[in-house]
Amino acid sequence: MPKPRAQKPKPISSTLPTAEQLIDFIETSPGKVGKREIARAFNIKGNDRITLKRLIKELERDGKLKRSGRAVAKVGELPPVTVIEITGRDRDGELIAAPAEWDETASGPPPRILIIAQAARGTREESLPPAVGDRVLAKLESGKDPHFPYTARVIRKLAGRNSRVLGIFRHSKGQGARIIPIDKKARHELQVQPGQDNGAQPGELVSVEVMRGRGQGLPTARVRERLGDITSQRNISLIAIEHHGIPSEFPARVIDEAEALKPFSQGKRVDLRHIPLITIDPPDARDHDDAVWAEPDDDPKNEGGIKVIVAIADVATYVHPGSALDREARIRGNSVYFPDRVVPMLPERISNDLCSLREKADRPCLACYMTFDRNGTKRKHHFVRAVMRSAAKLSYQQAQAAIDGRPDDKTAPLLAAVLRPLWAAYKVVLKGRNKREPLELDLPERKLILDAHGLIERVVTPERLDAHKLIEEFMIQANVAAAETLEERKTPLLFRVHAEPAEEKIRSLGEFLKTVGINLAKGQRMQPRHFNQILKQVEGKDYQHVVNEVVLRSQAQAIYDTDNIGHFGLHLRHYAHFTSPIRRYADLIVHRALISALDLGSDGLSADDIAQINDTAELVSGAERRAMAAERETVDRLIASHLSSQIGARFPGRIGGVVSAGLFITLNDTGADGFIPAGTLGSDYFVYDETRRALIGERSGETYQLGDPVEVRLVEAAPVSGGLRFEMISDGLKGKPVSRRSLRGRSFGRGKRRP
Repeated sequence: MPKPRAQKPKPISSTLPTAEQLIDFIETSPGKVGKREIARAFNIKGNDRITLKRLIKELERDGKLKRSGRAVAKVGELPPVTVIEITGRDRDGELIAAPAEWDETASGPPPRILIIAQAARGTREESLPPAVGDRVLAKLESGKDPHFPYTARVIRKLAGRNSRVLGIFRHSKGQGARIIPIDKKARHELQVQPGQDNGAQPGELVSVEVMRGRGQGLPTARVRERLGDITSQRNISLIAIEHHGIPSEFPARVIDEAEALKPFSQGKRVDLRHIPLITIDPPDARDHDDAVWAEPDDDPKNEGGIKVIVAIADVATYVHPGSALDREARIRGNSVYFPDRVVPMLPERISNDLCSLREKADRPCLACYMTFDRNGTKRKHHFVRAVMRSAAKLSYQQAQAAIDGRPDDKTAPLLAAVLRPLWAAYKVVLKGRNKREPLELDLPERKLILDAHGLIERVVTPERLDAHKLIEEFMIQANVAAAETLEERKTPLLFRVHAEPAEEKIRSLGEFLKTVGINLAKGQRMQPRHFNQILKQVEGKDYQHVVNEVVLRSQAQAIYDTDNIGHFGLHLRHYAHFTSPIRRYADLIVHRALISALDLGSDGLSADDIAQINDTAELVSGAERRAMAAERETVDRLIASHLSSQIGARFPGRIGGVVSAGLFITLNDTGADGFIPAGTLGSDYFVYDETRRALIGERSGETYQLGDPVEVRLVEAAPVSGGLRFEMISDGLKGKPVSRRSLRGRSFGRGKRRP
């Protein structure tokens, strides 16, 4: 065990330290120690520095000290800041690590290091939460657990140093086997020599360690872990889960803690069981964490106004700060939704049972009461801790059909007393939304419908119903109320913030819009309404879709933060996530903050919650990016697998991206994305015009521009990586020839001639 860190000694008279004094100083110093620090501490000057250098070398020779760069440390101990490799998880799901460099011969087995859950800092790629196999630079401290001599806080992930690769195991015609990496950017397959396969079978997803050293032929690797049979389409999401290090199995302690939970007691909760709150969710939803109710306001001073209650599952009742459930939820950050499975943030005992607002069942909730005037402006709000009983569980389509005059046996009794008042309230709140003018992008989402075998049956674009918009707007208003309440009381919380677009992105957008005849005023500070005006101008035009895409790409990414900068896209000054604590850890923190601020119980924010809230903001923001990447990659792989039997088929699509190397194509029917290398476009030399987002023929002027409708032929589909490659069938638009010289001063690239 390392000794407790001590203060550096004050400079003493110029006397060389003994070997014991020197080792003690190195061992107890809180930071990096080199010759300079030793000389300063012991006031060593002049020729005595040479003697000090000789003493350090003698201690190294005797095996009592070791050198790492310019720093020295006692043998058997790690410096305060060092590189470690994450090797696995403990029984609580926490990441554990080992030093990247360790001499077992001199010091014995490497010490185990417990990672303190937090986000890594660095570039966008590096800022994703660290995962098993990553190498990270970390700050170490002495651990209190005898099984973990050190604890570590990640400073940043180290790019390019990860020796762990995920891939599909395949037999080779020669000796050994091959690994097909799942990463699209991987340049080579990997060779597995006989005896290094760990019993892996063809088609299995495996984790391999790339062997050090150089040689001829493919890089070699050995199989470290067999992760599952990927030949089954049901397991295709397993690739993304493993690749991104998403915790998918709950530790036994977490499951035991969840199973031991007892149903809540009403206590001092407000009783809302007489109010017909209802849940409206997708038809395949398994958990229900929000319920709504509305009626006209009976206050004569608020004629035409409405009252709304948004009731949210009270997860804080069961998931307490510092518990195994809480630690695991913080590590996961959020639930991850794949077409074939969900990786939940909380065990089913909580998410699908105790906290799910089931029909006709008593459930604990946090309820937000809101009153709006006739113009949709919120006049007041307050929160209570309550018990509710859902009057009905409806799907969006079911509720909308009832309002549209097609009630069924379940919705008919609810129509007059529950549904119509909700829709009337929505029309009032919608006035406030329209006055606020949030960003209104028209980018419909596609949904994969899988068959019983986990294969794509069809791809649909769900209709956007008023029922969806009603729930969305009520949730937004409850989120605003939570943020306003906590900010007013100066309670620590996680805001959901969305920054204004960066100036360079606005300049780039303005240059593109000029190519479709739209001018942006120079120096204008863009508001959401300005973007909406642009989108309005292109409605019904051939380039409507591409302008929506370019506007989207000009926007910043929303994150969680403890500093409130507002939400640009929603055009709101105060915004937090309060409405989904079953699937987002940020919402659970907001619930605890409300409980503390409003004195609603003893299970609010803990001292640790407050102390680590900045780390939590970064952690859950990183987990959200990780989930988005994993979900997107899984969809790509499923669609690539779906299309792999259609090589040579022709598809309509649009140019969804343009780079100097070629064109990204998005297919109309499935939304699948693929690539056309510039060198396959024709015999001309294609120049990349960044301003126009186009590839232009140097001699012919033939132009392929972002957003153009095209027809393509599928050439290659790689289900493992999710990659698709097309060839162009459509001719480009006629244009003027362009030379590379004419584009000097702009950023441009060039395509390649076809061989």
